[in-house]
Amino acid sequence: MVQNRMGTPMSDRLRRPHALTLVAAVLAFGVLPLRSAHARAAWAAAGAAPPPAPAASAPAVQNSALDGQLLYEMLVGEMALNEGDAASAYELTLDAARRSKDDGLFRHAVDIALQGRSGDKALAAARAWRTARPGALEPIRVELQILVLLNRSEAIGGPLKALLAETPAPERPALMAGIPRLMQHASNPAAVATVIEATLQPYLSGATAVPARVAIGGCWLIAKQPEQALALARQAQALDAAAAGPVLLALELIPQQPAAEALVQAYLARPDADPGLRLAYVRTLTTQQRYAEAVDQLQIATRQQPDQAAPYLTLGALELELNHNARGEAALKRYIELAQREAGAPAAGAAAASAASAGAAATAAAVEADAPDEPAAAQAGAAPRGVVQAWLMLAQAAERRGDYKASEAWLAKITDPRQALEVQTRRASILARQGKVEQALALIAAVPERDAGDARAKVLAQAGVLRDAKQWRQAFELLGAANAKFPDDTDLLYEQAMMAEKLDRLDEMERLLRRVMVLKPDSAQAPNALGYSLADRKLRLPEARALIQRALTLTPGDPFITDSMGWVEYRLGQDTEALRLLRQAYAARPDPEIAAHLGEVLWTMGQHDEARRVWGEARRRDAGNDVLRETLSRLRVSL
Repeated sequence: MVQNRMGTPMSDRLRRPHALTLVAAVLAFGVLPLRSAHARAAWAAAGAAPPPAPAASAPAVQNSALDGQLLYEMLVGEMALNEGDAASAYELTLDAARRSKDDGLFRHAVDIALQGRSGDKALAAARAWRTARPGALEPIRVELQILVLLNRSEAIGGPLKALLAETPAPERPALMAGIPRLMQHASNPAAVATVIEATLQPYLSGATAVPARVAIGGCWLIAKQPEQALALARQAQALDAAAAGPVLLALELIPQQPAAEALVQAYLARPDADPGLRLAYVRTLTTQQRYAEAVDQLQIATRQQPDQAAPYLTLGALELELNHNARGEAALKRYIELAQREAGAPAAGAAAASAASAGAAATAAAVEADAPDEPAAAQAGAAPRGVVQAWLMLAQAAERRGDYKASEAWLAKITDPRQALEVQTRRASILARQGKVEQALALIAAVPERDAGDARAKVLAQAGVLRDAKQWRQAFELLGAANAKFPDDTDLLYEQAMMAEKLDRLDEMERLLRRVMVLKPDSAQAPNALGYSLADRKLRLPEARALIQRALTLTPGDPFITDSMGWVEYRLGQDTEALRLLRQAYAARPDPEIAAHLGEVLWTMGQHDEARRVWGEARRRDAGNDVLRETLSRLRVSL
């Protein structure tokens, strides 16, 4: 969700509020499947990759090695498992596996051991499997996964060395790319990374020099050693400037090591740069709310591949978010044209998709819009997912410029009942803009509720209408009633806190925001809002700074939180630091409220010409912004 400097949804935005599957072993060499939900859960808990599915084509007819004793052991083992006797089932299955050397039975023995939470038995089965099938890769992979699960980092070097040796040389780079995933559930990732780095030393030259460094770097990143990861990414790119691996590692590193971005930019400056990596960079930029830079990258992408639909959707969403309405609408219309051409121009309708707006929710969805649509939607002849998002955004853009007829025309294209709330919320916003607030609320109230989630979403939509109409007391009371119905819902608590702030009920605002911080400690929204509110009122400034610093630690680089930090520094009299932070925030996100703050600090420091320029840019984007208007009025500045 796109937020203003306090985290409150902007007035013209829509509200919206990664189970491994185990392919079970096949008895009698693929004839009879054995499925165990417990085994699937155990593999998932272990972080183990599921065994590969059997080939779809029928194998050649062979004489079965199944004898009476083996069949007896398998059947008794299954009976024991069904009766909860995992120990007996494991011994019988493992004995049958050793005698038959069947991969499915060994896999099933590992499953049973994991089901019974016995890592040692699972490891014994995996090692027995390796002994029975020398040179096979799957038993080695399973042993590695179990060793990591058991935190036996000192033992993984041998199996990993064997896996690398047994893997054909052309396939080793792909194998190395997956090595960091081994560490996802490691309790001591630094120890695992150390062993992996030592094991990969022989591969740091020749054809594997780059993938080996990227793999080691990925391991150190998971082990929370980003400096080492960055050094390895740099080495890898120096060896092969056209390789994608170092770029992917650098993209993961950017939030912790901003210097990694230089590797991405150097790669993208190449004429042979992979367009997919450019779009991955766009995802990183949008996550950091660096929308202007993301737009620059998307413009390059659309020039390089003018007939690819997906980038236009993201470009349109971002342009609208930056209040470049004409460019945003043009990009969205181009997206619809290309997407419908790719889909065979389906009839107007709507895929089951998340609601989209010109805000961050739409942006995130648009970046992912190249994912396949749901099969059901395609079979029904519905519009592609991204087309529905584009229609919603175009409706909102038309609403912004007061063309309500055009807005309704876009909304009328969306007939899927699963989109009813989003569509009616947009229609309610149009009514509210015309002063018909009660009609707007009734329109949202009339939308059928499929579940409690819809009821909650309707409350949030109605609160948004009241907030935009500046009926803050009614919104506060509505949200209070909803908080009684949906206790400890952090979105509802946060929205009510924002209405308390508007009503100057600061004690109530602080109580609600601190409750959100308890319920959702990894969210930057509440500490930023509380810190900014205190700073704006010149209250408890050291505490306000600590709250905003906490938010900035949780979401590094967020321009709105950076703006809050700049504002509290200004209140503390640190004008030079305030100016640095506000320039940084405005460069990342030229938002009118950030512009208001930057302009005020510039004005106070005597840089009147630059202040007027910044304010003028902001007013051209949004002349009605309350913070901008209040700032200009208080400072008695006319533009």
